[in-house]
Amino acid sequence: MTPFGAKVRELRGAKNITLKTMAKDLHISSAYLSALEHGKRGRPSPGLVMEICGYLGLIWDDAEAMKELAALSQPKILVDTSGLSPKATELANRLAREIGEMSEEQIETLLNVLKE
Repeated sequence: MTPFGAKVRELRGAKNITLKTMAKDLHISSAYLSALEHGKRGRPSPGLVMEICGYLGLIWDDAEAMKELAALSQPKILVDTSGLSPKATELANRLAREIGEMSEEQIETLLNVLKE
């Protein structure tokens, strides 16, 4: 699940909106919305992000936070380390290889370092 998908699912659930209803109202398929929520589709278009924000009644800071989550929600990424140091290349490769085995605590620690 991506950060954006998890938040959409959380907000949809809090408003007691079914996936089918939300998909119909947004004129997208239930399968697409489900895949988006579960991180099986790429990051949504900026237009769809805004539609979802409007549908869920998000404005200002909440809508901006959703845009940021969408930007950080590409489930498959490519990291170009050409021109970077060997240590940067090693970091990218180790992270790609080991992220699936990391605990939530370890991931949170790395995220906090990157947010500094």
